[in-house]
Amino acid sequence: MNIYMTSGTPEFMITLKEKYAAEGLIAMHGQGNSLLLHETEGKTVFQTPRRYEVIGTSGTLQDDGYFVFNNIPVTDEGRPIFEHRFAERAGAIDSELGFIAFRLLRPLDSDTYIVMTEWSESAHYTRWKNSSSFDKAHSPNSETGVDNTPHIFSSAPYVTTYTTKE
Repeated sequence: MNIYMTSGTPEFMITLKEKYAAEGLIAMHGQGNSLLLHETEGKTVFQTPRRYEVIGTSGTLQDDGYFVFNNIPVTDEGRPIFEHRFAERAGAIDSELGFIAFRLLRPLDSDTYIVMTEWSESAHYTRWKNSSSFDKAHSPNSETGVDNTPHIFSSAPYVTTYTTKE
C-alpha cells in the first residue's frame, strides 16, 4: 500500500478530487496549505506526488476528520530503529476516544517519515495528546516510546494539522 500527496490551492484540490472521484481521494486543508491524499495499491493519478510506503496501519481513513501529521526526519542509519519502535507500539491508540485511523509512512523520496493519525475532531486529539497514555508512549525511557537519541534524527520533527473542512 502506498500513499501519494500533492499540494495546491483548495479550489484545485477539490477539482482534482471530483475529477477522480472513483479513487477515493481525501482533500485536506491546513494553515495556508491544502493537499490531496491518495491511498492505493496501484498507481497514483498525481503527476509529481510526494511518495510514501505505508508500513503501519490501523483503521480506515475517512473523508471527514481531523488529521495530524507528525513529520519526523530520520537518518538512513536510524530507519530500522525508528521503524522497530513503531512496530512495538502497534494498536496503542486504537481505543482512544475519537480515534479513526493511523498510518506510518516511510518516505520514498526524502528522509521524513510521517506518523499520520485521523481523529473525529481536534478536541479528541488534544485530549489524547494531554493524556498519560500519550506521555507513556512518547517517553524516551519507555520501551515503546520513540528514542530521542540524536543519531537517528536528521533534524527536528514538526507537526502539521489538517481538516477535511475548508
